[in-house]
Amino acid sequence: MIMSQRFTGKTAIVTGAGQGIGLKICRKLVSEGACVVLNDIEKDLAEQAAQKCQSNATTGKCIPFSGDAADISVIRELVAIALTFTGKLDMVVANAGITLFGDFFSYTETDFETVLRTNLSSSFFLTQQAALAMRSSEHGGSILVMSSVTGQQSHRNLAAYAMTKAATIMLARNLVTELSPFKIRINALAPGATLTERTQLDSSYKNTWANLTPLGQAGTVEQVADAALFLLSEQSSHITGQTLVIDGGWSVTSPQPES
Repeated sequence: MIMSQRFTGKTAIVTGAGQGIGLKICRKLVSEGACVVLNDIEKDLAEQAAQKCQSNATTGKCIPFSGDAADISVIRELVAIALTFTGKLDMVVANAGITLFGDFFSYTETDFETVLRTNLSSSFFLTQQAALAMRSSEHGGSILVMSSVTGQQSHRNLAAYAMTKAATIMLARNLVTELSPFKIRINALAPGATLTERTQLDSSYKNTWANLTPLGQAGTVEQVADAALFLLSEQSSHITGQTLVIDGGWSVTSPQPES
């Protein structure tokens, strides 16, 4: 099978990409010819992930860069590294995030601030710095922020997390006004229950969400990554400010898992 090379000559940054959805997005981008700066807060994880991306690549390239994706100095360095590839930045996926469950009545200030910083500050300032680089290019660019179905539907013990994911949806909507004149598109992706290394640590996760999801199964990182590449590509060239939900229909019916 001949692999599509729709991202040849394009440069991307993907944060929180040491595993799971972020890693799969990187692997697909590299396999289709993109030069990708892969970020994860854990150095070893970032390096191992980059090796996986590079292992079967023919034209694409992947460089690991570890650091806190909410740290503005790290964000600026990510952008600077990306620009060394081709002199421009074409695509950004603000994927870094954290989920800290907790009862609303006892949720701590420390956990609250950690969730907001990791999920929201990182997305806002990566978008800001990427857009500064993209607006100097006549080709503009495409930015993807990671939301969640929890940003649209209630889910027990996730009030703080849900706030941040709703905020990323509004970030994508609001920035249409400011970014469109520079040919920069911004959209949000809202996965539902997805099988990743982290979620499958719970042995019941797969079956629980298969039963709760109208299409009869939890999502896969492959399915989410396919949607991400669509929104990054020229195939979605007239789409901006939108949120694409990938949840097998869960948010339509919204059954809750048993406590």
